[in-house]
Amino acid sequence: MTTTVNNKAEKPAKKRKTRSLDRIKARSGWIFVMPFLIGFIGIYLPIVFESIKSTFYNTKYVFVGWENYQKAFSEVVVGEETFVASIFNGLQQMVIDIPAILIFSLFMAVILNQKMAGRAVFRAIFFVPVILSTGIMASGFTGNMEGMGEAGLDDGAQNATEDIVSVMDVQMLFSNLMVGQGLAKYVTQLINNIFAIVNRSGVQMLIFLAGLQSISPAIYESCQIDGASTWETFWKITFPMISPMILVNAVYTIIDSFLTNSTMNFIKGANQQAGVTDAMYWTYFLVVIAILAVVSGLISTFVFYQRRD
Repeated sequence: MTTTVNNKAEKPAKKRKTRSLDRIKARSGWIFVMPFLIGFIGIYLPIVFESIKSTFYNTKYVFVGWENYQKAFSEVVVGEETFVASIFNGLQQMVIDIPAILIFSLFMAVILNQKMAGRAVFRAIFFVPVILSTGIMASGFTGNMEGMGEAGLDDGAQNATEDIVSVMDVQMLFSNLMVGQGLAKYVTQLINNIFAIVNRSGVQMLIFLAGLQSISPAIYESCQIDGASTWETFWKITFPMISPMILVNAVYTIIDSFLTNSTMNFIKGANQQAGVTDAMYWTYFLVVIAILAVVSGLISTFVFYQRRD
C-alpha cells in the first residue's frame, strides 16, 4: 500500500518539472524576441498607421475617404498600362517563375546532396548570385556592367535582354507532339527567364539542402533493403519529409517575387501624390496577403510533419 501511494505522489512532481521547464524555455524565447517586439511596436507600427492614414487624405491633409483608391484604379497610367493591368501582369509572371524556382532549387539540392567531389564548391557557385544581387554588391556590379557597355568592352551585355528562343521555335518542336500553344508559350517564357530563375534559387536551394540533410540515413537504408527504387524513394520518403521546406520556400519566393516584379516598378514610376501612392502600395499589399493565404492553404494540405516524441 505504501509503495502505491508513493508512486501516485511522484507523478504530479514529474508533470510540474516538465511544465516548469517549458515555461523557462518560453520565457527564454520571449527574451530573444523582445528587441524585435520593442522595435516593431515603438518604431514600425506608428509608421504603418501613418501610411494607412495617409491613404484617406490629400496633400492638404483633408479627409477624402476612398478617393485616393479610386484614382489609383481609374486614373493612374504609366505608358499604356494601368495599375490593375500591372497587378495582373505581375501575377502572370509569378505563376511562371515560382513553380520553376521551386522545382529547379529542389532538383539542384537533391543533386548537391549526393556524395561527389567538389560539392562545397558547387554549392557556393549557386549561392554567389544571391550575394551579387543584394545591397552594395548589386549596385557595384550594375555600375561595372554599365561601364563595360559604354566602353565597348562587353558587347554581349547589350544583347542580354534578347530572347533565347521564340514561341515559333517551341511550336515547331512540339508540333509532332500535338501540344497546345499555351504550353509552348509557357516553355518559351521559362527558357527566356532561365537566368533570373537560377539567380533567384540560391536561398531556396540552401533551405532544401538543410531539409534533405535532416532526413535520417537509416530511412534510406531500410528502403534499399526493401528493394525500393530511387524514384519510389524520392516520392515516398524524400518528398513527404521535405514538404515543410516546400511551404517555407513557396512563401519566401512569393514575397521575393512581389518585391521585385513589374507592379513595384509601376508604382515607383507613377509619380503620384503621397496619398495615391500609398493607396496603391496598400492595395498591392492586400493582394500579396491574399495570394500567400491561398498558396499556404493549398500547400499545407499535403505537408507532412514528422513526430519526434
